[in-house]
Amino acid sequence: MRLNPLTAKKLKRFRQIRRGYYSLITLVVLVTFSLVAEFFINNKALAVRYNGDWSFPTYARIHLGAEFGLEGDKAQIPVNYRELKASFEADGSENKVILPPVPFGAFENDTYEGVFKPAPPSWESGHFLGTDSTGRDILARLVYGFRIAIFFALAFMALTYLIGITIGCMMGYFGGVFDLLFQRIIEIWSNIPFLYMVIIVFSVIPATFSISTRIMILLTIMVLFSWTGMTYYMRTATYREKSRDYAAAAIVLGAGTPRIIFNHILPNTVSTIVTFMPFSVVAGSQLSQGADAR
Repeated sequence: MRLNPLTAKKLKRFRQIRRGYYSLITLVVLVTFSLVAEFFINNKALAVRYNGDWSFPTYARIHLGAEFGLEGDKAQIPVNYRELKASFEADGSENKVILPPVPFGAFENDTYEGVFKPAPPSWESGHFLGTDSTGRDILARLVYGFRIAIFFALAFMALTYLIGITIGCMMGYFGGVFDLLFQRIIEIWSNIPFLYMVIIVFSVIPATFSISTRIMILLTIMVLFSWTGMTYYMRTATYREKSRDYAAAAIVLGAGTPRIIFNHILPNTVSTIVTFMPFSVVAGSQLSQGADAR
């Protein structure tokens, strides 16, 4: 696909800003790695060979111990693949368990010296950054915590921008009574305390709700109380671009409102949108952590 010469020039200029360019590459690599983190950090096996048959438990259903020849109490509970690997190796059979480099989950507790307590980094045990106060692997918690935080923040940014850009662009383009009405609505809405609303809503949410449901509720509340800031920036940028000659020429030539907004005004406000993206991602991450702590 051939890029617009102006777009190509801007991308070339961005690549010359080495700190920003390599930071973007690093972020993309980390996000990509987090998507396939189960292949590197996971308490499930990558592959199990038992009696000549192969199974791949990483993204499959939970396997019980009886499926791999375990007996007694272990037959009716989910398999501990580290113990299964040790058992196969002790038997000297052809059965095999292939584990990821870090064979621990983010919520799994592992004992140190017989009790649940912090453990120092150890290559021998597989806890490369050690464990926390309850025996959970720090590296696993960092990786999976990063994945949750970054995708929560990206979803927060996308929804906030969708609402803020839409309303702000309409306020700036139509002006008049529409602009004044939404200014008053935004002023009233902005005076509702966000933190109190989070506390009130989560105090009435049943404890039976799943974690994913609670995260979606938190995301909805945050978006509802965070879109107003972007609205004012887009309103100002739209007012400025609407007054320029190219917008007036498009109106004279008979271009419709959607074409003027999407083909002329929005492309020229991209700098405003891109400038605030990193701040929105950081704000989404910080707000989610602060609300979760409370």
